[in-house]
Amino acid sequence: MTRSPPDLLAGRLAGLLAQSALKDQRAFGDLYQLTSAKLYGVALRILRRQDWAEEVLQECYVNIWNHAGDYAVAKSAPLTWMTSIVRNRCLDWLRRPQRETTGVEYDVAVEAWRDDAPGPMESLLAASEAAALARCMQQLESKQRQSIMLAFFHGLSHTELARHMQQPLGTVKTWVRRGLERLKGCLSGS
Repeated sequence: MTRSPPDLLAGRLAGLLAQSALKDQRAFGDLYQLTSAKLYGVALRILRRQDWAEEVLQECYVNIWNHAGDYAVAKSAPLTWMTSIVRNRCLDWLRRPQRETTGVEYDVAVEAWRDDAPGPMESLLAASEAAALARCMQQLESKQRQSIMLAFFHGLSHTELARHMQQPLGTVKTWVRRGLERLKGCLSGS
């Protein structure tokens, strides 16, 4: 039976960890070359700051060097073991009290790195909510749907709605109110 590339890599990493446990610096250098990009990616995803990820990763490799002899092949794959070290260290880092001094330079850097774009979970929830709203809007009577869309999506006041739809003000208000009640019922049932 031939071994797959992931099996070969896992075997190589396990061997390098065993050699590192014997304080073989060349083996540890090879281990670093093979794993640092992936582990840095893990740290950066958790910490969301490049400087923190670099610092934590350095601490993790010191930890891996000092505890390479503790790695047990039977318990986990080498990369899984190292990833758990990085993940746990990142979580510890996030829990620590922030002792860094903050000043204008720090605030400028934070502002430059701020990303207000929604993350994957927020995007998924927004898409789900939009689909539910669209489905519920289709269930409204046409005049209710039109009046709600003009009021909320185009910003028309009740008076502007009445003028635009050429209907009495009270009628338009009733369409909006009843339409919103039906939407609320439909969305709460989703």
